[in-house]
Amino acid sequence: MEYLQELGYIGLFIGCFLAATVIPFSAEILLIGMLLAGGNPLITFLTATTGNSLGSLTSYFMGYLGKWEWIEKWLHVSREKLERQKSKIDKFGPLLAMLCWLPFIGDVFAIGLGFYRLNFTKCFIFIVLGKALRFGVWVVLYVLYGQSFIDFITQYL
Repeated sequence: MEYLQELGYIGLFIGCFLAATVIPFSAEILLIGMLLAGGNPLITFLTATTGNSLGSLTSYFMGYLGKWEWIEKWLHVSREKLERQKSKIDKFGPLLAMLCWLPFIGDVFAIGLGFYRLNFTKCFIFIVLGKALRFGVWVVLYVLYGQSFIDFITQYL
């Protein structure tokens, strides 16, 4: 992750993209790292939201293609896990895309939304909205509380 932070906003974008797809790590750590390094809060927010949203959309399209070999190999999601999410997808539809930011299960939601061919435009809007809300909360807390916020979260990590 240090290497990604050395790349600045490009590293933040790449890291947030990968965090939403195949590499299990926290995009929030990259976001906070960028803010601590003096990154502009708005640019940091937009970069993280864009990268993470595009990562989830990649998972959506992998699901849309419906090739189990790819889904299991690259996204590490089994057919059984995806089929268990079918009832949630049927119940909540594209609104479920707002939860694609959740660790572990969010990737499954994104893949499932694509696999079951839910409306792309609606899924896109709700994925971006969910990611923006997620990163927006972190940026606002950092801007409002600065070092006190960092001290608080590092105490519990």
